[in-house]
Amino acid sequence: MKALYYPRFDALCIEELAAPTPAAGEVTVRVAACGLCGSELESFKNRSPRRQPPLVMGHEFCGVVDDVGAGVDRSLLGRRVVSNSLVPCNRCVRCTRGDTHLCAHRQIFGMHRAGAFAERVAVPADVLLAWPDDLPASAACLAEPLGNGIHVVNLTRHLPAATAIVIGAGPIGLMCQQALQTLRGTRVMVADLSAGRLAVATRLGAERTLVTKDADLPSEARAWTDGEGVDLVVDAAGSATTKRLSIAALRPGGAAVWIGLHGDKMEIDSYQVTLPERQILGTYAAKKEELAEALELMRTGRVEVASWVETAPLESAVGVFHRMLSPGDADIKAVFTP
Repeated sequence: MKALYYPRFDALCIEELAAPTPAAGEVTVRVAACGLCGSELESFKNRSPRRQPPLVMGHEFCGVVDDVGAGVDRSLLGRRVVSNSLVPCNRCVRCTRGDTHLCAHRQIFGMHRAGAFAERVAVPADVLLAWPDDLPASAACLAEPLGNGIHVVNLTRHLPAATAIVIGAGPIGLMCQQALQTLRGTRVMVADLSAGRLAVATRLGAERTLVTKDADLPSEARAWTDGEGVDLVVDAAGSATTKRLSIAALRPGGAAVWIGLHGDKMEIDSYQVTLPERQILGTYAAKKEELAEALELMRTGRVEVASWVETAPLESAVGVFHRMLSPGDADIKAVFTP
């Protein structure tokens, strides 16, 4: 089978690899579409040990079951499916309390096991969801990033969310923006360095946008909210600077949600958190039921992905991957179609 192969640091190629055989409890999925995630771009750019080559990356995918392993119902053959991005053990204390996305032994496609930048991928049957008939592959494969946005909403349901700022108008930022608008009716401001990406955020319903290099985000937040600050800030960029800004733009009692992974180490003024009782929430991945909700939101048109996602055949994936490492205004999200 053909695959986008990551043979060593700084290298990518289209390679002919052996097709996987499903183990007990697994199926083989013939991949219809797989999204390129910013975490994969960052891993490649920074030679991250979290994705250690040689490897096939890719964790946002949908396809058709074309083989089943021992113990799997053969009625799954030919089924259109969407996969979760991670495989939980379903036995550890985190799984048994319902936090399967935080599983102590989780495996992530394209990180701990072979991913879906390929014509076929082996998948445990219990992480699959039904792919709605009227949803195109280029949208269905994005259930996982939209599920991340829904997870952000669910993490913050204990707080008012009349106003929010999303920092970063990349794929995760735009998914968080739409999830907040759709599920909580939140008025959203989106901040980014790119005017082109902000134009997309406006088209998707953002009330305000802000080019961050030209403005003081905390001051803009206060000006927008009669001097108070916003209820929520979602940092979908994840640098030390944006994390600090996410705290400073909050009202007393508000919450910053950190989902971006652009940087790790940072310093903060802890009194900005303690004295005004602001909260900082980390978020990672999504639960399977949140992916199911994501599919329904896209199927019913309540979340829109068609106008800002680029599809490309797997054969051109090397060039597209390298272009997305230094994206232009129109380069927001790529989906590969084997």
